[in-house]
Amino acid sequence: MSHPRQQHYKAAVAQAGSIPGDSLASAAKAANLIKEAAREGARLIVFPEAFLGGYPKGNSFGAPIGMRKAEGRESFRLYWEAAIDLDGPEVALIAEAAGETGLFTVIGCIERDHGTLYCTVLFFDGEKGFIGKHRKLMPTAGERLIWGFGDGSTMPVFETSLGRIGAVICWENYMPMLRMHMFAQGISIYCAPTADDRDTWLPSMQHIALEGRCFVLTACQHIHRSAYPEDYECALGNDPQTVLMRGGSAIVNPLGVVLAGPNFEGETILYADIDLDQIARSKFDFDVSGHYARPDVFQLTVDDRPKHAVSTFRGRTDHSQS
Repeated sequence: MSHPRQQHYKAAVAQAGSIPGDSLASAAKAANLIKEAAREGARLIVFPEAFLGGYPKGNSFGAPIGMRKAEGRESFRLYWEAAIDLDGPEVALIAEAAGETGLFTVIGCIERDHGTLYCTVLFFDGEKGFIGKHRKLMPTAGERLIWGFGDGSTMPVFETSLGRIGAVICWENYMPMLRMHMFAQGISIYCAPTADDRDTWLPSMQHIALEGRCFVLTACQHIHRSAYPEDYECALGNDPQTVLMRGGSAIVNPLGVVLAGPNFEGETILYADIDLDQIARSKFDFDVSGHYARPDVFQLTVDDRPKHAVSTFRGRTDHSQS
């Protein structure tokens, strides 16, 4: 049964570090943050990229060009072990917390699919539980060594009582055609889990909010070197106090105004009031996939069919005798 639209509500962005190597502990931490946000009156919460499974900041996985070192293979095995299965206990724990609190939850994870890992965002709609996912289409630079590429079948925008919710991960946000696909689906709550903590990230989020006339909720981890094992290979050094990701999470309204953040000080939950009426007001003079589009000049074709390496076609075997 559909719920009536909530035009006004509080949204949350969780700026927190995961627990690398222990996805179940990360899920338990996320569940506690979901409950904390619910106590503060939030109806929706967004977590950073790779919160479950971990973001391997600074790790080369022993792979200079033309070589794969033995220690790098072992690093990948450990990372693969820390990834999650969608029918595993981590997903069940998040679903339980979302169901208990009624919060719509968006969380980044490292998804294991046989021998391949994907950087994925999971969506949980309160009591409905897990409702879908988005796999990162284009891992950036060294990420391509350890993560597979998502196909067009996982680029959803979900119709909910809180608006139309979708997610674009980290530097996917710099792909204009992907953004246009999201805008054309009428996204109103644009979630941007990321590992980018640079000063240039917030202006990008403001641009996207203005371009899509949508609320943008971006979440990045705040995490120290001490969160990782002592023998973890890290190009940023081994000082436990080194900040590997410094946050910068924020919430931006459809006219590019920053409602919360950016925060670079530590772990926190950011909150902002969402007024969905602002979307119609903002589209009065600019609707990028509507009255401001020029389909007579520009058109985008999107292939959202799933792509499989192997497709099996089975015919019915007739064992009857004539």
